[in-house]
Amino acid sequence: MTIDWDNLGFDYIKTPFRYISNWKDGQWDDGKLTEDNTLHIHEGSAALHYGQQCFEGLKAYRCKDGSINLFRVDENSKRMNRSAKRLLMAEVPEDKFIQAVEEVVKANEAFIPPYGSGGTLYVRPLLVGVGEGIGVHSAPEFIFTVFCMPVGAYFKGGLTPTNFVFSDYDRAAPQGTGAIKVGGNYAASLLPGEEAKERSFSDCIYLDPATHTKIEEVGSANFFGITNDDRFITPLSPSILPSITKYSLLYLAEHKLGMEAVEEDVYIDSLEEFKEAGACGTAAVISPIGGIQTYDDFHVFYSETEVGPVTQKLYDELTGIQFGDIPAPDGWIRNIKI
Repeated sequence: MTIDWDNLGFDYIKTPFRYISNWKDGQWDDGKLTEDNTLHIHEGSAALHYGQQCFEGLKAYRCKDGSINLFRVDENSKRMNRSAKRLLMAEVPEDKFIQAVEEVVKANEAFIPPYGSGGTLYVRPLLVGVGEGIGVHSAPEFIFTVFCMPVGAYFKGGLTPTNFVFSDYDRAAPQGTGAIKVGGNYAASLLPGEEAKERSFSDCIYLDPATHTKIEEVGSANFFGITNDDRFITPLSPSILPSITKYSLLYLAEHKLGMEAVEEDVYIDSLEEFKEAGACGTAAVISPIGGIQTYDDFHVFYSETEVGPVTQKLYDELTGIQFGDIPAPDGWIRNIKI
């Protein structure tokens, strides 16, 4: 397979190996690598009928010396287990999760984009409820699998400002599953996202489901803003997915850029308080927001064509750590040497 490393999109590309492990009768088997990229599951599987499944997303980065970095993989493990607990699924032990990710990355090392190309190896751990059943209850068996593929920028154009629009749809209920990474949240976002794209926006922005007065998420990413007095702010809500990228940026804004960095309410009628804004997440990394279409106005932040200076510094700091060019805070990086 010939891959154009400099022009990768965010699309599925079959790589040779993936990991699979089965939970049955109260325990996980040892798990193994396989070349089969098809899951074989019972027609009565709870994942198919009742959405009992959750997933994660993380990346492997090629460093200048040829080694490979995994970024905060332990946090992905913890978040998957929070999702599993909320959905009454078998939790995956952290050491098993990390071992599975490392095995898949090593086995598909040839598909990790070269250092300097801007590409990464996207890794997708997936946990699904399977086995015979039809009633509304937890599945009798579970499959944990991890697969990967090389990817480029999630939003076309990479680190280029794009525009978003408010949505009247709710992403999640106030006490629902918004804070866990369950597929149903994303299925519910397909229609509003498509409607936003039909209006030539990158995606939609969801407001809090209780009052529709506060920003929650930007499509499938978290929102952040830089205020006019240089504070880093990201929304606080029990129905927002706790993005590992977001919490990394909160740390970097405070400890590397010397900014006040907080989670607090971001009201839609206070956008003029922000000089820069962006979306962040594992897939998106950082996507600067040029402007937001509100109900009666189009608000532009720093620029519709240029990246703001603070956003650029945060991006350089984060990606520098991920690719091994900047020293990382303790525990953030697992380096794999091939």
